[in-house]
Amino acid sequence: MIILGIETSCDETAVAVYDRDRGLRAHIIYSQVPTHAPYGGVVPELASRDHIRKLLPLVRQALADAGIGPGELSGVAYTAGPGLIGALLVGATVATGLAAAWGLPAIPVHHMEAHLLAPLLEEERPAFPFIALLVSGGHSMLVEVGGVGRYRVLGQTLDDAAGEAFDKTAKLLGLPYPGGPQLARLAGEGRPDRFRFPRPLVNRPGLDFSFSGLKTAVALEARRLTGPGGIAEEDRVDLANSFQEAVVDTLVAKCLRAVEETGLQRLVIAGGVGANRRLRQRLRDALTARGGSVYYPRNEFCTDNGAMVALAGALRFPRTPGPAPAVAARARWDLEELPEP
Repeated sequence: MIILGIETSCDETAVAVYDRDRGLRAHIIYSQVPTHAPYGGVVPELASRDHIRKLLPLVRQALADAGIGPGELSGVAYTAGPGLIGALLVGATVATGLAAAWGLPAIPVHHMEAHLLAPLLEEERPAFPFIALLVSGGHSMLVEVGGVGRYRVLGQTLDDAAGEAFDKTAKLLGLPYPGGPQLARLAGEGRPDRFRFPRPLVNRPGLDFSFSGLKTAVALEARRLTGPGGIAEEDRVDLANSFQEAVVDTLVAKCLRAVEETGLQRLVIAGGVGANRRLRQRLRDALTARGGSVYYPRNEFCTDNGAMVALAGALRFPRTPGPAPAVAARARWDLEELPEP
């Protein structure tokens, strides 16, 4: 089984070829960061236009890199949601068009399911069941994963996602777009305990997240420290580190609570914030001390990518031939709605 995977949920145009027997055979990501950087964030219409320009050339390149032609493919998987609806529609229409032309099944994939399955691309992969911490610019959630399509959301963000809080705080500190990774690098130079920011909902029962109050606390402190020349560099690095430590403390506390409540000892970290080295280190230390283990994909598979979509498509490959593919795209899509393959 060889699956072509297409990802266009936001501002990365990504294509990959996954072979169930040989593993990943091609993997390409085109980043739109230079397009959106002047605006300080993703502009949906520009994202859609860039996907239109780049997607088919990337498909041709991925097939060439994999050394195969369309006749050797078994199916075409694509991100159907959640995400920016215009960007999703570009990927969905191209994928279903190619599938129809090549006589193949088109396989709509849930973006967050693809993220939580991404560690299965690695040699050291988790066995089911496990807990998944999905942390990105648009999502922060804890999921109990019993198998493919067997998901129970344990908790999710009530307002800002962790990645969104990183990006907004980075912008507040004058860091260039995309701000999250820039803030994480800056935090490495600062002191984690100079500012005592809140750890939202940690002292309350439940597994939900909330990061808007933390973001506001940083904004108020930054305003207090802002002088005629802006925020002093020493203050910026300390603010960055104290903010990051508050986010990491919150995520670690909730993950440990999920481990206690479910009895599961395997934890998967996925999504863009999952690449944060401080978060990985803290969770690894905490789970190891309890006899558990932590799994995560390599950094290039934490951000949006086609490899995770192709893998999810292979795991959801239709057992019986269906009708001609129809375009599927949903800006919002509950993970618990997914059936087992």
